[in-house]
Amino acid sequence: MRLVIAATGASGVELGLKLKEKLPGSVTAYLILSKSAKRVLSEESHRHYSDDDIAAPVASGSFPSDAMIVAPCSMNTLAKIACGISDNLTTRTAAVMIKERRPLLLAPREIPFSAIALENMLKLSRLGVIVAPPIAGYYSDHATVGQMEDFIIGKWFDLLGIEHSLYKRWRIEEL
Repeated sequence: MRLVIAATGASGVELGLKLKEKLPGSVTAYLILSKSAKRVLSEESHRHYSDDDIAAPVASGSFPSDAMIVAPCSMNTLAKIACGISDNLTTRTAAVMIKERRPLLLAPREIPFSAIALENMLKLSRLGVIVAPPIAGYYSDHATVGQMEDFIIGKWFDLLGIEHSLYKRWRIEEL
């Protein structure tokens, strides 16, 4: 599987990178970092495309990516994707995913959600985009922030069909 991962905004960018680190070896990741995300991270720590590199391979419909996740997804990026604005590599690649009917998962990070943000999420959901904010599952029996992050990342992997063992699943008891 080829997965495009974009991190927009600054708050929560570590969760997007942890997602990349937790990917199984069978998944090839392509990372896009916004300017704000780069400010949070050391640029040398991860191979990535610059968000202003609109000519990067992942921006083409002929590039064989299987899915894309934007984690975290700023409200600015979410609004641009909802309106079809393709002014950077993240929004262009997201537009390609929608056009090609490939899985696109957005993890909006700002709360509370405004009515405008909710309308944009509804519009995107109706287009087949998966909107999955990083919300803790309090039933998941996690004791640390790291375990909570693994649960969230595991749920995202579930939505994209990526095998993992990041959290304990519910079991149906045999009768």
